[in-house]
Amino acid sequence: MTLMNTLRDRLAKRAAYNRTRDAIAHLPTEFAIEDLGIFPSDADKIATRAVYG
Repeated sequence: MTLMNTLRDRLAKRAAYNRTRDAIAHLPTEFAIEDLGIFPSDADKIATRAVYG
């Protein structure tokens, strides 16, 4: 993979991470806990697992 492809891939993953983390962190607490079974405070951990594996 070329340097540009690697950089583009990393930037895309970081953008996906940021979007995912922000979406989870801004969920209403009651909805996140009761309906999804997640805590908004775990947004970093969940986004990392979702994007980076």
